[in-house]
Amino acid sequence: MAGDAPRDPDLRASDEQRERAAREIREHFAAGRLTDEELGDRLQAAYSARTEHDLSRLLSDLPNLPAAPAQQKAEIVARRRQLQRRLLQETGGGAALFLLCTVIWLVSGAHGQFWPIWVALVALIPLVRNGWRLYGPAPELDRVERELEERRRRDEHRNRLRSETRADALNERRAARYERRRRER
Repeated sequence: MAGDAPRDPDLRASDEQRERAAREIREHFAAGRLTDEELGDRLQAAYSARTEHDLSRLLSDLPNLPAAPAQQKAEIVARRRQLQRRLLQETGGGAALFLLCTVIWLVSGAHGQFWPIWVALVALIPLVRNGWRLYGPAPELDRVERELEERRRRDEHRNRLRSETRADALNERRAARYERRRRER
């Protein structure tokens, strides 16, 4: 309840919200922030609270509690799933290139060394490395996230430069065309 921002202070509190506030009050008592008397008073006030504002006022002078272990685990699982999805999306381009190279190798007679494997390695090495960082014995979710973000920024910068170069070339062609027309008159 302490971390939740009340939407409208006059909204009626539910039994679940009262129970959550009481649980937080007990945890603050266990942490030594409340005396026995304060515990009793606040629990009674929590169970008799009518509005969300009444509940938030009971907890307003107490710090936010850390997330429960189950909640932390759920957050890590969701974050890992999102990072895995991003990794697979980025690897998709490398897999498509590998497939194209394999088709070229097959169409050209499939003679000699299977050279498309080098293209596959370029896509697989970062996937395996980041997979280890996500699911290995010491997960490094922040590092994977940071690398993916740096790659995204680098790609955006490269795309912006390409579009600016295209725009500059287009402007130069337009200026040259304008200059030719001006001279022809």
